[in-house]
Amino acid sequence: MDYLKIQGDTSLEGSITIAGAKNAALPLIAMTLLAKNSVTINNIPDVVDIKTLLKLLHNLGATFTMDDNSVKINTTDVTHTMATYDIVKTMRASILVLGPLLTRFGHCEVSLPGGCAIGQRPIDLHLKALEQMGASITIYGGYIRAEAPNGLKGAHILFDKITVTGTANIVMAAALAHGKTVITNAAREPEVVQLCEVLRESGVGIEGIGTSELVVFGTDRRLIEIEPFSVIPDRIEAGTYLCAAAITRSPLTLKNIRTDHLEAVCGKLSEMGFKIQRDTTTISITPTETIKAVDIVTQEYPAFPTDMQAQFLALATQADGTSTIEERLFENRFMHISELQRLGAEIKLNGHIATIKGPTKLFGADVMATDLRASSALVLAAMAAEGETNVHRIYHLDRGYEKLEQKLQSLGAEIERLRE
Repeated sequence: MDYLKIQGDTSLEGSITIAGAKNAALPLIAMTLLAKNSVTINNIPDVVDIKTLLKLLHNLGATFTMDDNSVKINTTDVTHTMATYDIVKTMRASILVLGPLLTRFGHCEVSLPGGCAIGQRPIDLHLKALEQMGASITIYGGYIRAEAPNGLKGAHILFDKITVTGTANIVMAAALAHGKTVITNAAREPEVVQLCEVLRESGVGIEGIGTSELVVFGTDRRLIEIEPFSVIPDRIEAGTYLCAAAITRSPLTLKNIRTDHLEAVCGKLSEMGFKIQRDTTTISITPTETIKAVDIVTQEYPAFPTDMQAQFLALATQADGTSTIEERLFENRFMHISELQRLGAEIKLNGHIATIKGPTKLFGADVMATDLRASSALVLAAMAAEGETNVHRIYHLDRGYEKLEQKLQSLGAEIERLRE
């Protein structure tokens, strides 16, 4: 098993290019199940989760070829409709094949999902919506068995809570359904927006893109033709590198980004005293002499993203004063606190609110990643710590960050990947 050895108390300098967004690419790959042609997707990130979903499509009968950061997927010969446990258990986003398989074939079996242990992310919202669209759903032997032999029918879906994967799943299901589907309390994340935009450009009528109410006009099971497109830049990767520059008090420039997707993150960095300069595709951050304490509440887009909570928690250990971070989306997403405490962080947890006292001198230690974003937080803290830190179980990190240690090395970090 791989781990990262990091020599801390280092500084960074230079520029890096941000990869395509994993969280956008996954539903877009699942969407190719709706296509009648081979689909080329550019700016695909080289991360494990992408390879896992492509393997799942291959098991269903699809073929694909990869060339650098592009993938060409052909699902026209898909005949299998069972997404098996051995793949789905490793990645929760595998549930994204449920909607497109069911709406195209009228039946499917999808294993109940796995993924990061950051809290309950129930799929009951997905299943309830599909039942409203006429599906018959049972759960047996760890599998979701869904049937709609005459196709799904348009319906008015009201999500009890905002769900990103739920919105994506139902949008794809509605794309080939009979009639009009209205989705109220839909997720507004950029990753959902891109999925809707690509579907609309492929001939599916969709209104309200970017709002909390989406209207989808189904094609009555007619497959669609999808032209080549590029995945949007990864706002979470960009935010992570901004935090890396901030915690090491380093200047850094990010390229190939969408600055409009980073308003909440840049706002908090500015509040902490960092100077942010940006245009439409680049951001530069300049260090501040004194990092100011900050209060953060994670909420759905366009508010502060839960996927940046761990990184800012690490950064807050170096702020002057007491910071608070309230996690409103996932109840178990503070598991990295105990590992940061091993490095010397002064953090108290009361329910879903973490209180961080700073600035605190951090010292290198052996730490263990508990989930994807916690992994990056430990890397950030390690770069600010005195001495050597070993970050174990980085298979979490590989699920969502493309070539992280190589990118950090190019900026001057002393970081290397080793085998246990």
